[in-house]
Amino acid sequence: METKEILDAMGMKRSLTRIAHEIIEHNKGTANILLVGIMTRGWPLAQRLAQIIEQVEGTSIPVYPLDVSAFRDDRKRSEQRLEQLLLPVENRKVILVDDVLFKGRTVRAAMDAIMYAGRAREIQLAVLVDRGHRELPIRADYIGKNIPSSLQESVKVSVVECDHVDRVAISH
Repeated sequence: METKEILDAMGMKRSLTRIAHEIIEHNKGTANILLVGIMTRGWPLAQRLAQIIEQVEGTSIPVYPLDVSAFRDDRKRSEQRLEQLLLPVENRKVILVDDVLFKGRTVRAAMDAIMYAGRAREIQLAVLVDRGHRELPIRADYIGKNIPSSLQESVKVSVVECDHVDRVAISH
């Protein structure tokens, strides 16, 4: 299987910095913003975005992890998991953060989880990679890199926090 690096650590940092600036600009600051990182790799990316935004704006914004497994349409819901969902989303601008946007099912599950937790003012989506092939009408508001791919290819985001390296690669 042939693997090609699409983004290295510096490329990822540049993409996240651009996304952070776009979030600030689009929302006219950071008031009422809440970042929610979709587990597993969206969580460290959300934390990095929060750090960049704090450096730029001088204010910290809350960041929460989100395990969407209880909300996926291809798995049975677990009531115990639902009880553990504590996100202060009421009247907030929630920015979901994920590593790869593919078919849209994980994002749909994340939106279900947000709506289960309360009524957010708005839900926005930031992804490091958009690879296309949507099965649902979902689009990202902030995209680090568009990577056109075939269904047979695999896009892998690696982050230091989980994989000991920062990179995005595509395998054929």
